Amino acid sequence: MTLSCSAVSSRVPMGPRFLLLTLSVLAACGDSGSEQPKSTPITDARKRDNGTEVTVEGYVTVQPGAFASALGNEGFALQDSTGGIYVKLAQKLDFGLGTHVRVKGTLNEEANLRILESEPASVEKLEGTQQVGPKDVRTVGIDESTEGLLVRVSGNVSRPVHAELPYGYEVYIDDGSGEVQVYVHGSAGFAPDTVNSLTVGQHIQVTGFSAQYENTYEVAPRQPSDLVVK
Repeated sequence: MTLSCSAVSSRVPMGPRFLLLTLSVLAACGDSGSEQPKSTPITDARKRDNGTEVTVEGYVTVQPGAFASALGNEGFALQDSTGGIYVKLAQKLDFGLGTHVRVKGTLNEEANLRILESEPASVEKLEGTQQVGPKDVRTVGIDESTEGLLVRVSGNVSRPVHAELPYGYEVYIDDGSGEVQVYVHGSAGFAPDTVNSLTVGQHIQVTGFSAQYENTYEVAPRQPSDLVVK
């Protein structure tokens, strides 16, 4: 005797053997219905056309809401072994750096930054945590190849700090290879005096998200501990 998933719901068990068969079929049907969509490596997802729906999985590298002041949303970033991406969300979720998540969303670009547009119901917290280490990059090396990654740069402040509140602050540094903009978001928890006290010639080290705003590549620290004066 064989049963299909649809047949089980319309049959009434008649004895022990039928009951065992019914239970095994129900288990199989349940398994097939609970399968999760296969995650796409982030680097592969980034290459797909705008409007494409994808599912990615990784560890949080930018906590929710850290860049809200300039980006106008409560999103976060995640990274896997292949790459990273910013997830745009209208609602702030409650998890921190290193959280393991799976996200379903639609690929898009905003001011030339590659993003994944999603919603809270499409973000799933998974087991395990992992703090992603930053990639050390020369200041001239912050470009399209690093966008979406957690990076670390260091160099001398090359211009006076430019405040554009309430969005944030522009700080330029140069390690001798070429300038890069460090964008300190107003929502990332920095005290204004800390940023405004930076002076030309000071050597600083910055860990942050490698981003792009229009034609400018930048490094965006996520929290005060990401910016260290040497």
